[in-house]
Amino acid sequence: MSTSIRGLLAASLLAGTALAATPAFADDTSAPKEITVTGNVALTTDYRFRGVSQSEGDPAIQGGITVSHKSGFYVGAWSSSIKFTAPGDDVYGSQELDLFGGWTGAVTPGLTFDGGLLYYAYPSGHLGKAEFFEPYASLSGQAGPAKIKVGAAYAWKQDPLVNFAGTKKLDDLYVYGNVDIGIPSTPFTLSGHVGYADGPLAPGYYNSADKTGWDWSLGGSATVYGPLSLSVAYIGVTGPSIDGYTDDTVVATLTASF
Repeated sequence: MSTSIRGLLAASLLAGTALAATPAFADDTSAPKEITVTGNVALTTDYRFRGVSQSEGDPAIQGGITVSHKSGFYVGAWSSSIKFTAPGDDVYGSQELDLFGGWTGAVTPGLTFDGGLLYYAYPSGHLGKAEFFEPYASLSGQAGPAKIKVGAAYAWKQDPLVNFAGTKKLDDLYVYGNVDIGIPSTPFTLSGHVGYADGPLAPGYYNSADKTGWDWSLGGSATVYGPLSLSVAYIGVTGPSIDGYTDDTVVATLTASF
């Protein structure tokens, strides 16, 4: 994809059923440690960012690490292999690296805030043409057996974020909602996601002039053994369908967390 179509990441965040770079925190009933380090490595059948493939439908290797302080502040990094072979896409190279920092904590009983800043970089691409910043924020809470999360990410006008013709900088807004429901007395969790984009990162803008669009996913995850977990999700986007790019697909991800 050319720079005029994409300037991204980012499952992200939150990925994937993104993603993606959302930090995880250890559940500890004892006094909290001053500093906590968490991380993961993963193999996925297709790296999808907000419903759109970043690996041309091929598998990707991913991993990240987060260093968090008991105050709620954290910093971290997340990376994934990527693949783009269309003319002009050498700007991205073969690796995406996301650097992030923020704060998370309870704002009221039962309601958790998470906010910070993401920097999307492409070390093996042509620097200065693809990198951009994106602030993010979310609120999450429990409603019976369901964990509900709503959030938004906003990227102001930057060089890689341009209109379809590549002649004007644009900003980008992404809002989303997630629902996770754990099945009692089992290791299984059912998950749903829906997101709406308005800007050059919208799924339709990758292959048309429509800079708005929706992405969605339905799936589940389970602990396989110890730190290993497996997730499977059916992912789709609105707009034209291109095989290995914006087509509906099933994505499986095996993750090892530490």
